Amino acid sequence: MVMSQPKPKLSRGALLWVQIKKNRQVYFLLIFGIIWYAIFAYIPMYGLTLAFKKYRAVDGIFGSPWVGLDVFQYVFRDPAFFNSVVRTLWINAGRLIFQFPIPIVLSLLLNEVRLGKSKKVLQSVFTFPHFLSWIIVSSIMLNVLGHQGILNSFIKLFGGEPLSIVGNSRVFVPLLYITENWKSAGWTAIIYMASIAGIDQEQYEAAEIDGASRFQRMMHITLPGIQGTMTVLFILAAGNLMTAGFDQIYNLSNPATATVAETLDMYIYRVTFQSASDFSFSSAVSLFKSVINCFLLIAADRVSKRFGGSGLFG
Repeated sequence: MVMSQPKPKLSRGALLWVQIKKNRQVYFLLIFGIIWYAIFAYIPMYGLTLAFKKYRAVDGIFGSPWVGLDVFQYVFRDPAFFNSVVRTLWINAGRLIFQFPIPIVLSLLLNEVRLGKSKKVLQSVFTFPHFLSWIIVSSIMLNVLGHQGILNSFIKLFGGEPLSIVGNSRVFVPLLYITENWKSAGWTAIIYMASIAGIDQEQYEAAEIDGASRFQRMMHITLPGIQGTMTVLFILAAGNLMTAGFDQIYNLSNPATATVAETLDMYIYRVTFQSASDFSFSSAVSLFKSVINCFLLIAADRVSKRFGGSGLFG
């Protein structure tokens, strides 16, 4: 009887090449995405070195001299920087309270709509504002709530005094929450609706047989069924606490609300473009913002796991 010779063990590199060759169609499709990320996401990261250089346009990024942490020392000495950080955290903490629950509630209510046509119409109505740019939204707000807007026109028609809403610094932050909810709640609700669609329908049937009301089914089946999605989106929102939505604030702000509108993104814009351009300074602030966001993301993930959530990183 002839004994079969054992197959020689392949090295790790050879095994990897075998797997790539076996799944070459998949890797071929991935090439385009990898190239896109390499060109537009990873290669530009070299620009972060400006935070550690004294940028001179004549020398460019590569030729500008290294200065270590000197730029960060200038950043941390600027009182306006710390004011913008506090303002950004304050606004985004309010977003977690006044914006994050709205898509959840909207998705739960839409799921309770039984008529298919009505449900589709409502979904279209709530989703449509997402496709409007903030320039259009700000124009709508100005035409409705501005000094010469529709609201003040009606007030003056009945003999009242016009209201200053768009130019009121006390109303600016609530206006951010209201417009963001109007614009994006329907779009974000789609994620929750997809999660709801994956819940086992037998749970609803069993609960209905046991006499559970629609509200009880929503609270004890639907809401726990989307808890994983809620956790992931909350972690991602917590990881963006240092990013206050530049497009929205830039388009809705005006000189009257400049004091409450200068978040960290607006501060970077002002330092970079509205005053004497200092790209090293703005790069240092951007790097600081990204590092803090990364820390908040990891912290939110760890807190989620401690309270029994799945988290993002396994």
